[in-house]
Amino acid sequence: MDRGAHGARYGDARLSYYFQILFLIAHITVAVLAIGHALLYKRDPRSALGWIATCILFPIAGPLLYFFFGINRVRARARQLMDTPDLPETGGDEPDGDSKNLPLEYSELASIANAITGRPLLTGNSIYILRNGEQAYPAMLDAINQAQTSVHLSTYIFKTDQTGKAFMAALRRARERGVDVKVLIDGFGDFYSYPRASGQLKKLHITVRRFLPLTLLPPSLYLNLRNHRKILMIDSQIAFTGGMNIGDHHLVENSVVKHPVADLHFQLTGPIVRQLEEIFRHDWQFTTGEAIGRAFVPVPASGRAVCRTIADGPNFNVNKIMITLIGAVSAARRRVSIMTPYFLPPRELTGALQAAALRGVDVNIILPARNNLFYLHRATRNMLWEVLQHNVNVYYQPAPFSHAKVFIVDGHYLQIGSANLDPRSLRLNFELAVEIYDKEFGAGVEASFEEIRKRSRRITLEQVDNRKLTTRLLDALFWLFSPYM
Repeated sequence: MDRGAHGARYGDARLSYYFQILFLIAHITVAVLAIGHALLYKRDPRSALGWIATCILFPIAGPLLYFFFGINRVRARARQLMDTPDLPETGGDEPDGDSKNLPLEYSELASIANAITGRPLLTGNSIYILRNGEQAYPAMLDAINQAQTSVHLSTYIFKTDQTGKAFMAALRRARERGVDVKVLIDGFGDFYSYPRASGQLKKLHITVRRFLPLTLLPPSLYLNLRNHRKILMIDSQIAFTGGMNIGDHHLVENSVVKHPVADLHFQLTGPIVRQLEEIFRHDWQFTTGEAIGRAFVPVPASGRAVCRTIADGPNFNVNKIMITLIGAVSAARRRVSIMTPYFLPPRELTGALQAAALRGVDVNIILPARNNLFYLHRATRNMLWEVLQHNVNVYYQPAPFSHAKVFIVDGHYLQIGSANLDPRSLRLNFELAVEIYDKEFGAGVEASFEEIRKRSRRITLEQVDNRKLTTRLLDALFWLFSPYM
């Protein structure tokens, strides 16, 4: 054998040996870093264990997969983006709360949200329920037309159809008579209509901004940081909030609308309006960098309801809406009534619903029979057995598709607002809920809930278990991706 060839092979073998050593050192280094991060920041032990196994079993590739897909950058980025020091946890200039003077049946529920939100409960409020666009839009347009000092509107979707044009015209008239008009549209929701509402409003010289707009240059593609809140403020005296966007699709009695969407919206008066105003001001300042001056206009009492806002989003350390819901379910004594378009609750809330039903609480959940998002409907169907087997009652509401969100405990505690019971609302969106402690209002909403429940179809565990094999497999496949829906 040629001595030179032997030396070359020896050199190649040594080089390969050194390369393997370096590769091993590199793998151990990045794996230890990834495993350490998973141990420190993963809240679910199953998730942590899965990523640790991936990092160990797949050299270099495992840690890289964890780096790209395992780290929750949504929450970190949201905190960085929303570092706007203008959303006081105490609610600004509001008086101290009235939690201590609440009736006994309210006190347990109130103490839960007191600890979570840090915001005071405010007495002296009135809430009016508005069903579908037929009731909500005329009330909102009339309020804009009556505005004297300010109109502040925040919405996820603002379509440029006939309803959208009616709102644009009302906003233009308000601006022309000297009213301070500000419109905030979510940067992703703005694409639901063409031409986009933001551009049309600018043509009317209305001050409009987009919340985290999607742009290529500079790159800004925050698909998971959406402002899903709906707020209309008039003169710091009247507020509208709920689940309704702006568009013809909420006109369920209009025969021209092909796919009508039923929904509920609410008009609020009283001191709670100031808390809603604080949330709009904070979102506006974050989006524009401009602070809205406080008018300090007194808001007189207008009713007997006790209310509090809950602003939630991925920028908070605590999932405020979810934990408050879990606490409310845990405190229920007689009945829990839930209406939601999307039902993929976290395991903690699922467990609370199961436990409530097992201890004799009448738990009823109304979902749409046909959903506008078929994959969410299938994913939900795959997990319904978890609540059905523990005596939770589930009903499918007939058409039209209902986008309404209602949460009632024992007929006197309610949550209304923009949040759905799915991962996107409870983990990825900026959402808004309003707590309401009021027996009279609760009785009215629960009566409406009962009317819908009676004409809905009850789903049984047997029906869910007897789905075709192909249906079950597809449902399970969509459910597998439910954390990202």
